[in-house]
Amino acid sequence: MTRDETKRSGPLKVVIETVVLVLVAVVLAVGVKTFFVQAFYIPSGSMEPGLQVNDRILVEKPSYWFGNGPSRGDIIVFKDPGGWLTPADDAKPSGPMASVLAKIGLYPSGGHLVKRVIGVAGDKVVCCDAQGRITVNGTPLDEDSYIAPQSACNGPMAGCKGWSATVPKGKLFVMGDNRGESADSSYHLCTAAESASCNPEDAYVPVSDVVGKVFALVWPASDAKWIKRPADFAKIASP
Repeated sequence: MTRDETKRSGPLKVVIETVVLVLVAVVLAVGVKTFFVQAFYIPSGSMEPGLQVNDRILVEKPSYWFGNGPSRGDIIVFKDPGGWLTPADDAKPSGPMASVLAKIGLYPSGGHLVKRVIGVAGDKVVCCDAQGRITVNGTPLDEDSYIAPQSACNGPMAGCKGWSATVPKGKLFVMGDNRGESADSSYHLCTAAESASCNPEDAYVPVSDVVGKVFALVWPASDAKWIKRPADFAKIASP
């Protein structure tokens, strides 16, 4: 190769190497998003005070591999089980660049819900005991450290007394930490007046719809933290 040919091939070689590196980075990013970690944002105030509107969170997926489902107390991201999402909650990233980055896992995705698992298959969730606490399999949950302050009980959207739910196989019972602003499993329970037109299954989230477990709040940086399961859930007896 002559000196002139070498000079001409130099810029072309750089372009080819750059394109290859970008493609490899995209493939790796898609693989990470698909199998390991994905970014999401908080679309509403239903998980306050711990997670605020527009907070950026990271969700990990390996914990639920090999048939391991979510545990009580986990904060999870899941697909809409049917009619749960409001237009605001269903908002997707705006702009072509944001949409592309969201697809490869480099920008927070929308169109999902974020709630806390209260009951798993077989559990009986009841609201409320004499102190206004939700019980799971007869064990009261001391939720004051992570839910928004409540005036009467810890399950206001469905009322404070008289409702209960036994979680079907393959399903989850979930609630937001901001109980007065969360249209969650308790909100979708069928009342006596709705029995003819309401499907009882609509109150539960299929385990198959779960994307993964929230493990970190990463933005804003001033609020960044690891997210762990509250200790009181470990006290709950098996159903």
